Amino acid sequence: MARHRILMTYSSSEGLEKLLQHPDFVVEVKPKPKPEEFVKLIAGYDGLLIRSEVKVTPEVIQAADRLKVICRAGTGVDNVDIPAASRKGIIVMNVPGGNTISACEHTIGLLMAMMRNIPQACAALKTGSWEREKYAGNELQGKTLGLLGLGRIGSEVAKRMQAFGMRIIAHDPHVSEDHARAMGVEMMSMERVMAEADIISLHLPKTESTKNLINATTIAKMKDGVRIINCARGGIVNEADLATACKMGKVAAAALDVFEKEPTTQSPLFELPNVVVTPHLGASTEEAQLKIAQEVSEMFIDHFIRGITRNAVNIPALDPETQKKVEPYIPLMEKLGAFQSRLIEGGVREVAISYPGSLQGANTYLLTASYLKEFLATFMAAEINMVSAPVLARERGIKIQETRVSETGEPAHVVRVRVVTDAETCSVAGAVFGNVCRIIEINGMVADIEPAGHILFFANEDKPGVIGRVGTLLGESGINIAQMFVARDRQGGRAMTFITVDGDVPQDVVDKVTSVHGVSRVKAICL
Repeated sequence: MARHRILMTYSSSEGLEKLLQHPDFVVEVKPKPKPEEFVKLIAGYDGLLIRSEVKVTPEVIQAADRLKVICRAGTGVDNVDIPAASRKGIIVMNVPGGNTISACEHTIGLLMAMMRNIPQACAALKTGSWEREKYAGNELQGKTLGLLGLGRIGSEVAKRMQAFGMRIIAHDPHVSEDHARAMGVEMMSMERVMAEADIISLHLPKTESTKNLINATTIAKMKDGVRIINCARGGIVNEADLATACKMGKVAAAALDVFEKEPTTQSPLFELPNVVVTPHLGASTEEAQLKIAQEVSEMFIDHFIRGITRNAVNIPALDPETQKKVEPYIPLMEKLGAFQSRLIEGGVREVAISYPGSLQGANTYLLTASYLKEFLATFMAAEINMVSAPVLARERGIKIQETRVSETGEPAHVVRVRVVTDAETCSVAGAVFGNVCRIIEINGMVADIEPAGHILFFANEDKPGVIGRVGTLLGESGINIAQMFVARDRQGGRAMTFITVDGDVPQDVVDKVTSVHGVSRVKAICL
């Protein structure tokens, strides 16, 4: 078996021993490649291991002919073009918990240094100046600390700063008030946090909504003499606006570990005596780097060898209970997608999936992606997986809709999918019985079809002799019938016939069946 090739763009290998010594992997190190070099390097690699120093641009992703996984050895993935990776079916993973304590402790270290003027006093004393009055600081006890973001790092900061006698307030739309209350944190709007906090600490990802979040307008709404800390991501703070506010005294002090452009040795903030800066050291502890490297090794081995994907940022993670709920439906959704794509005619406009009450509250991303993966494979030559399928569907203008039926409605195990094209609407219902997937309804007509093997489908008039003539034709062509099911709306009305046969149905046989009186829309389906 061919070994999996991994490109690593940094040189430190401590903690990666398990991956480096694994017989199924080849890890090649090319530290900090320049953009034009990166584009040329990436071809032929199955995995990419990066830190924050390089950017994985659309050009790099386009040049990647075999790439399946990008793993960021750390938390932030803003140096990876995730939409471009998803479009190409590349999984983007990170290590969200490995540097939590290191980043938390660095935040607190900057907070203390900022409040007590420690770097400035240290520098002055080393140059021969003993200036106690000049560098008098402020206590933390009784102050209000405002956290913008209450995830892993923000929560650890909150826990520790309560021991200093601080009031902790926070804003995070993804954290419930009950959870925050249990931690002793008051949840409120972002505007209130900015207005009430003596010290504001940022713990947010860099997104379109958080870019330049701290700017002249938002600073104006803060307390006079507020202090600001950013150990999260560069670009959340408008550095020019913060520098102006620090000069004017609106902001008494600031401490930053991250910057909009990195690496950098120039910023208006570097000239100010009331600003403490460090060169992105939040995760730079020996303990954090070792934990992250060990986790990265396990993640690559899990994905390529065991088929287990963890910490993917472009595939929702499922807890064990949800995984147990959705797993039985994955093969059904794949079968429904493959089956229905071969039935329809016309350009697809909408796919509407109705999940059963038994999946109420469950994250059904994997199920919808499983359906779309097989559904789109019929129309597209590109390789499609569960990462790229939803993206490609949206790019083709296909509206994806998900609903849940009530527990008191139809059977709890039935999934319904309605596909709307510019020519028709096709609805199919399926269920899992043991390990067997069955189609139980088509366009409102009761059915009992196993979507597997070679199936000859045709629409027909529900009249005597029609199916008999088709059966005779198949027999004369040497095609053996294994199973057959006829779905009909009423006696003598319209019908759909599905005949499972033992092998391929050649095109000339399809043409002959099409010529049978009372038969239309003949399709040879292979699942």
